Amino acid sequence: MDVNYVGENLLPGQIGQFFVILSFGAALLSLISYFFATQEPENRTWKKIGRISFWVNLISVVTIGSILFYIIYNHLFEYHYAYAHSSKSLPTHYIISSFWEGQEGSFWLWMFWQVVLGSILLFKAKSWESPVMTFVMLCQTFLASMLLGVEFFGTRIGSSPFILLRDALQAPIFSDPNYLSLIPDGRGLNALLQNYWMVIHPPTLFLGFASMIVPFAYAAAGLWTKRYKEWAAPGLPWALFAVMILGTGIIMGSFWAYEALNFGGFWAWDPVENVSIIPWLTLIAAVHVILAFKHSGQGFFTATFLTLISFVLVIYASYLTRSGILGETSVHSFTSLGMSGQLIIFNISFLIIMVSLLIWRYKDIPTTKQEEDIYSREFWLFIGALVLTVACVQMIATTSIPVFNALFGTKVAPPIDPIPHYNKWQGAFAVVVMLLTAFTQFLKYKKTDPKKFWASTLATLVVALILAAAVIYITKVHNNVMYILLAFACIFCILANIRVLGDALRGKWKLAGSAVAHIGFALLLIGALIAAATNEVISLNSSGYIQVADFDKVEKPGENLFLTENEPVQMGDYRLTYIGDSVAPPNVYYKIKYEKIDEESGKVIESFILSPFAQNNPDMGGLIGTPATKHYVTHDIYTLITAAASDSQAKASKIPEEEKTGYEDYDEPATYQVNIGDTLRYRNGYYVIQGVNREAKLNNIPKGPNDIIVGLKIKVFAADKKEYDVEPVFVIKDGNSYDFNKDVNEQGLRFRFTNILPKEDKLEIMLYQKPLPEKKWVVFKAIKFPYINFFWAGTIIMTIGFIMAIYRRLKDAKLTKQKK
Repeated sequence: MDVNYVGENLLPGQIGQFFVILSFGAALLSLISYFFATQEPENRTWKKIGRISFWVNLISVVTIGSILFYIIYNHLFEYHYAYAHSSKSLPTHYIISSFWEGQEGSFWLWMFWQVVLGSILLFKAKSWESPVMTFVMLCQTFLASMLLGVEFFGTRIGSSPFILLRDALQAPIFSDPNYLSLIPDGRGLNALLQNYWMVIHPPTLFLGFASMIVPFAYAAAGLWTKRYKEWAAPGLPWALFAVMILGTGIIMGSFWAYEALNFGGFWAWDPVENVSIIPWLTLIAAVHVILAFKHSGQGFFTATFLTLISFVLVIYASYLTRSGILGETSVHSFTSLGMSGQLIIFNISFLIIMVSLLIWRYKDIPTTKQEEDIYSREFWLFIGALVLTVACVQMIATTSIPVFNALFGTKVAPPIDPIPHYNKWQGAFAVVVMLLTAFTQFLKYKKTDPKKFWASTLATLVVALILAAAVIYITKVHNNVMYILLAFACIFCILANIRVLGDALRGKWKLAGSAVAHIGFALLLIGALIAAATNEVISLNSSGYIQVADFDKVEKPGENLFLTENEPVQMGDYRLTYIGDSVAPPNVYYKIKYEKIDEESGKVIESFILSPFAQNNPDMGGLIGTPATKHYVTHDIYTLITAAASDSQAKASKIPEEEKTGYEDYDEPATYQVNIGDTLRYRNGYYVIQGVNREAKLNNIPKGPNDIIVGLKIKVFAADKKEYDVEPVFVIKDGNSYDFNKDVNEQGLRFRFTNILPKEDKLEIMLYQKPLPEKKWVVFKAIKFPYINFFWAGTIIMTIGFIMAIYRRLKDAKLTKQKK
């Protein structure tokens, strides 16, 4: 029997699902139309249909996003996506983050950026429009299929963001027509994603992923249409754009990890981090070989291969992060939604296209019989690209261990500690790449005068050795050979590119963009090297013990300090005081005051407050801390809460109302036998038994002729000099005894007069005391990151360099068209 559900708002989901199907159909039609427009360029109808279908796809994608945001923003928890990823307590900016927390939202984000880029191509691609848009719309078709959520011959294709909660979950609650009244709120956003960087990091990263299709499309279109030497000119600016945006997105992820994650760093060689940086590095290699091809005509196959494989690796990265195969090795990966098969088909399709085009056109691919001169720039650009490729192969091989295990039934274990494993390999590759980036600046395309090359190189090398020695000594990275080599290579690279900038000031401005990008990348590596090599825990605990149950199972007690509220503790140069907290559900912000004291005068010479926050999230294993950081020019002080006193709650909070007795808030009572005039102590003072009131009365309880109602007069003297009178009552009525307690709320006391003992000539009383409020406390870890600002500054400088290089390439392309 069908259930008529109450309160569901089904119209938004129905409209949204219609546009999901329309987006897929429009993308597929646009793909087919552009394919035939390329095959039959004289028939303009195909291109017209392709364009119209593209615009329909764009409208559909925008409508899907608008409706999904409406559902999330208005807390329509009858939809699974809104229930699973948001809650009513989330502020607007975190509601935006919840939009792309799930797989469906992130696929939509990829689709959205792709239609934005596609609309630009429609106006700018000119003669390249049809073949390039064929590949763009092929990718869009695959992405649109990921949101379908329909069954085809018993197989579910995609996962719709508009699926209803009652269709996504099987639970008895859905037998109730008014089940929505039983769902007060959604599950909320993952605690680790509640950071402002997650508002901008995913959109930037997915713009980078989406932009990678464009250089792929140009390279593939060049092979398809036999315009071998032409695709590099329009494809290079797009490749530079993709490198810039994806690189920015990756670095934003580092910012997020540094400010939001609790591993105390900015890069952990997590598999998801690795698979995002691999296509970035291969496209960087492609850009440099494209430049060599443009200037010398050599390296076409390598340039094309690297450009094509970069996007194939983006899809492979998507498979690794979304299939659930990295679930045990990565904290970033999605759980599987049963789309592994679609992702594999997506990946294999583009791989087949790449391989087929290269094989198909292999005999026609431009080649030069002349070997590159060892003193030519293009020779060393090719070597650099080869080194970057080998570095990527090492990362792919290790990251893909779970895939190999699944394919071949092996049980190879990933590295137990990935950071030293990757640092060992990638550090060596980085040294080689930096050295190549340095001395290649002194080479010209095709041929360089060896004497001029060696004179320039050796002069810069000597200065680099001197500066490197100074930097290594000051930053104290001299305890590791790899650190020394990398520091020297980066400084050599910076000096060589500064020299190029000097030439730019003298009129050779075309070289400025690449030089600035190289300097930024070298600074980034120096910052990462120094911060990773010399960061130190400054919250050292000499006792090696933290008085929190099982703390040593999750943290190192020797690297954490215990702070009790308003009780200062010395930590190196700083005096620390936990001065309180504030609550902004679901987070608690802990205020830790840092003070630096002048040893001679005893005066405070520096003071600041850090407010790291944390939330108790049982679904994620307990306390989830988010660090706070004090930034200096030369270093950062990073502070993370690792344990904290639980929120003060009544002990009876978990006891049903009907089972409460009224005594749950008190400690176990003390029973005394007393006489008139006795004095007894309690926690905060004392009390005196003053006498018996034989005329005591109780409201609503009449006294019978044989009944006894007696009050016991007690005077309480508190430590703050305040006095309180209290009179508990003992009753014998109809042969049964009762007592009626009296409270002194200001002191947390409850008195009961429980019996009269004639034989002992005593009176029996019971005293209940409320427990003293537990003093608030926190356990925290503090880490010092020296010279981390080189890392952030390098990122900004590198991005500026890419912008300058893109501007130059666009201007060159415009001048070339004008000449034609």
